[in-house]
Amino acid sequence: MTDEGVARGRTFGAVARAYDDHRPGYPDAAVDLALAGAGPGPVRVLDLGAGTGKLTRTLLARGLDVVAVEPDAAMLAVLRERTPGADARTGSAERIPLPDGDVDAVLVGQALHWFDLDVAVPEIARVLRPGGLLAGLWNSGDPDVAWVHELGGVGERGRRVPGNAAGGGDPARLPDEPWFTDAHQEQVTWSRATGVEEHVADIATHSWALLSTPAERDAVFAAVRAFLTGRVADADGRFAMPMRTIVWRARRA
Repeated sequence: MTDEGVARGRTFGAVARAYDDHRPGYPDAAVDLALAGAGPGPVRVLDLGAGTGKLTRTLLARGLDVVAVEPDAAMLAVLRERTPGADARTGSAERIPLPDGDVDAVLVGQALHWFDLDVAVPEIARVLRPGGLLAGLWNSGDPDVAWVHELGGVGERGRRVPGNAAGGGDPARLPDEPWFTDAHQEQVTWSRATGVEEHVADIATHSWALLSTPAERDAVFAAVRAFLTGRVADADGRFAMPMRTIVWRARRA
């Protein structure tokens, strides 16, 4: 990830509340995959690039010992406000405010592709115990569903700013040897009850929208509204969005 890419990954603070309100959470089955093999008994987990705490809250609800680390002050403020009592700290993947071998697992929700991996990978390995887990999770619409794939094309049409480097969960590069081994990827498909305006509010928090002009954004939003209203939404503007969560997991070598 270039410096420009890392900077792009830190644009979300401007819409921190909307991000927390409208971005989807993570299904239990995906979190199960991310934590598989973390070990019996107490598990200490780092939620790295925690954002507003969508994954943090899911992990805390499981009774895990969780520390959340986030570089953006506005995102961190929403996390602290909406997750009272959470151990939430300022820091980044490139500079994690934890001692060596402090956690059993590092989970990264929708953020691993924004890290400067040359710096972040050894830093993540440093805070993991030997054999600990690193897992990245990415939500997107399920592109194997024909109308979702078509909607993706509608949302791309006429845009000057491309989508993020992960392409919905397919980073060009992921952590590997000598720091990590046994890497593999799985996915969970699920359905999200939503509405036309809620979906537009969700995509308005994506980095391409934040970096586009108002006219460019509005044109895309209008096309997406027209597609959803004409194809899948009911009379109240409600529909079920087929979702896919990709889970990539590796073990500390």
